[in-house]
Amino acid sequence: MPGIDESRDFIALKIAVLTVSDTRALGDDRSGDTLVERLTKAGHRLAARAIVTDDIEKIRAQVRVWIDDPGVDAIITTGGTGFTGRDVTPEAIEPLFEKRMEGFSSVFHAISFPKIGTSTIQSRATAGVAGATYIFVLPGSPGACKDAWDGILVHQLDYRYRPCNFVEIMPRLDEHLRRGGGG
Repeated sequence: MPGIDESRDFIALKIAVLTVSDTRALGDDRSGDTLVERLTKAGHRLAARAIVTDDIEKIRAQVRVWIDDPGVDAIITTGGTGFTGRDVTPEAIEPLFEKRMEGFSSVFHAISFPKIGTSTIQSRATAGVAGATYIFVLPGSPGACKDAWDGILVHQLDYRYRPCNFVEIMPRLDEHLRRGGGG
């Protein structure tokens, strides 16, 4: 049965939050606030927070900075996953993935469906790994951020969660790079 193994110690991750929006500022970024509140309540640390406009190069540049930062274990973005002309977050981030997390989108939609019905198909939520950093691309609504955190991320970013979780494999995320580099 899945759940928390109390015999294991919690490991706090350093998580960066990126809001993608042409209209939001830190003072009215409810989705970013939702993520920050949830990740800190769970015991993780906010590594960084930023807001960028719906621009592929700006999104990609910020995410690259955090991928290259050893002080960031995971990145969660919110916004820009819909179908309008300005929704470009998946296009900006997916080319950075070394490995895609195909199941993330499926589970996210399964969690969303009972709450918003078929409207869930209007989200292109995605996730992957780049530079030994987990990246989760979420829709720009507080509800979607709550669903993703409460239904997926709170468990998978907790070392105590069984039968398996993302934290326990973190030391091996870059082994393909070490193999060829003699390190």
